[in-house]
Amino acid sequence: MPVSKRFVRVRRVFRKIRWAGVVLAAGKSTRMKSSLPKVLHKICGAEMIRFPLTAVWGNGVDDVVVVVSPDARQLRALLKDTVEYAVQNTPRGTGHALLQAGPLLNKRMPAPQSRSAFDHILVLNGDLPLIQKATLSRLMLQHISSGCAMTILVAEITRPEGYGRILRDKNGDASKVIEDKEADEKQQAISEINVGAYCFRSDWLWQEIKKLKPSASGEIYLVDLVESAAKSGGVYTVQTTDASEAIGINNRVQLADAEQVIRRRIRERWMLDGVTIMDPASTFIDNSVKLSQDVTIHPGTHILGKSSVGPNTSLGPYALIRDSKIASSCTISQSTIEGSVIEDGVDVGPYCHIRPGSHIEKHVHLGNYVEVKNSRIGERTQSGHFSYLGDATIGKDVNIGAGTITCNYDGTAKHRTVIEDSAFIGSDTMLVAPVKIGKGARTGAGSVVTHDVLPGQTVVGVPARPLEKKSKR
Repeated sequence: MPVSKRFVRVRRVFRKIRWAGVVLAAGKSTRMKSSLPKVLHKICGAEMIRFPLTAVWGNGVDDVVVVVSPDARQLRALLKDTVEYAVQNTPRGTGHALLQAGPLLNKRMPAPQSRSAFDHILVLNGDLPLIQKATLSRLMLQHISSGCAMTILVAEITRPEGYGRILRDKNGDASKVIEDKEADEKQQAISEINVGAYCFRSDWLWQEIKKLKPSASGEIYLVDLVESAAKSGGVYTVQTTDASEAIGINNRVQLADAEQVIRRRIRERWMLDGVTIMDPASTFIDNSVKLSQDVTIHPGTHILGKSSVGPNTSLGPYALIRDSKIASSCTISQSTIEGSVIEDGVDVGPYCHIRPGSHIEKHVHLGNYVEVKNSRIGERTQSGHFSYLGDATIGKDVNIGAGTITCNYDGTAKHRTVIEDSAFIGSDTMLVAPVKIGKGARTGAGSVVTHDVLPGQTVVGVPARPLEKKSKR
C-alpha cells in the first residue's frame, strides 16, 4: 500500500485510540545551581514546562499526568488542575518516575478489567522545551503504524556529549540505549542520541516496566525498556527533522541555547504572518505576545509578557513593551511602556516611560521625556516635552506645557490630579494634588497650583491666584 494511503488509514484509526500523556518533571535544579525547580525557569517569558505540555495537548492528549517531586508546590500552583500529579518521593531515575504514574492512569478502568484505561502512553521529559507539536504527531502516528511495543524519538547531533546513545544491531534496528556516563569510548563516538520522547503500547509498558533493574548508580532507567522491547514487542525509531529539538536543559548554557532557538521560531512565525521585523537578531518577542499584520518592528525592540499590538503600528527602534495593549496606527519610538493601554493613532517618544495602570486615548501625542504613571489621558491631548503625569485624569484636547509636574505624593499618600477638557497648562506648572483644573482653564508659566481652578479661569504665580481682569478705561 502506498505510504500516503497507509497514513490516511492510520489517521482514521488514530482518532479512535485512547492516549494518555506523562511528563517527567521531578528532577532537581542541581546543575542549574538554582533554588527554582528546573522546569520553572523561563524561556521567552514562559516556564519551560509549558512548552512540552503545549505540544502534548496540541495532539489531543488531554489526560496528562505530571510526575513531580514531593516539594513541587510552585509547579502545582502554576499548572493547577490542568493535569494530574504523581509524586516521586525518592529520585530513583526516569523508569521509577514513570512507574509512579501507573496507578493514576490505570485507576480509570473498572476493577474487574485487567487492561489499562488507555491504549497507548506518550512519555516526555519535562526539560524538552524545543519539542514541537508536529514532531510528536509524527512520533505517535509512526508508533501506531509500526505496531511496535515502543517507539522512540532520536536525533543526529554533532555534539552528543551528555545524551544517551542509540545502539543498533546488525540489521540496523535499535537494540539498546546506553547512557553517556556508562558508554565506552566507541559508544561515545555515536552521534545518534535519545531525545527523551517515547510512545508505548500500554499493556506492554505496565508489564515490562516492573521488571527493570537498577543500574550501577542505583537509578532505574526508562531507556532500559528499549532492550526489553527489542526482544519482545519491537522498537521503532523516529528521527527529528530539526536537531535542535533534542536540546535538553540541564544548565543555564543550554537554557540560553534553547532561548535562541525559540526566539528565532517566534520571529519567523510572525514574519510569515505579515509582520515586518527590520533586524531579527536584535528583536526579542515573548511567546505570549500577539501581533497583527503590517506591524513594523525596528531594531533593538523588546515585546514582552502578555502584550498585543494592532495593525499598522510601528515600534522602535529600542522600544520596550511589557504586558501592554497597543492599538492600530501607533508610533512608539525609543520608549518604555509597561502594563498600559494605548489606543489608536497615539504617538509616543522618543524617551517616554508609560508606567503600569495608564490608559492613553486616541491620537494623543507624548513627546520627548514624558513620564506617565497610573493616569488616563484623553483624546488629542498633547504633552510635548519633559513632563511627569502621575495619578492624573486628563480630559480631551488638553495642552500640557513643557516641564509640567503633577505633585502627587505628600510624603504619606498619593493624590489625584484632574484636568478637564480643553485646559491649557503652561510651561513649568506644578499641580499640587489633590487638585482640579476646570474645563478650558489656563495656568501661567511657572505657576504652582495648590487649589482648584474654576472652568475658564486663568491662574498665575506662586502660589497660583486668579488673574485679575483689567478694568475698562
